Amino acid sequence: MTSPRDSDQKGRFAYPELDRVLHERARLGILSCLIAGNGPVAFAELKELCDLTDGNLSRHLKALEEAGIITLDREEKDGARPTTWIAFSRGGRKRFLDYVEVLESIVRNSSLAKGGRRAALPLSPSGIGRVPA
Repeated sequence: MTSPRDSDQKGRFAYPELDRVLHERARLGILSCLIAGNGPVAFAELKELCDLTDGNLSRHLKALEEAGIITLDREEKDGARPTTWIAFSRGGRKRFLDYVEVLESIVRNSSLAKGGRRAALPLSPSGIGRVPA
């Protein structure tokens, strides 16, 4: 038996705002590292901070670059190994911050439930964080 309230709640916990490209543990770590810094981060430093192998980091960076979230800039040095610098793209930083806002709304709604109150507000009233999955 369904009530009108049930139909208003349909899909409430489907979280279409969660971006699959961003919602991966290693990628969240990479993007969190970038957001915490004041500029581009070198591949070797990012690898260490995120505790990833060269191959694993490369694979995730490729996915983020293809999605337009980051840019990679290779700096050639005479006689030395080139350095790859990773930074947010123009829209990448905003896309990540919008995504974090969606995660924060999930935490707020869960905290309300923990306190015994039901959350009445939608997760994303302004559409912030709505990016294709």
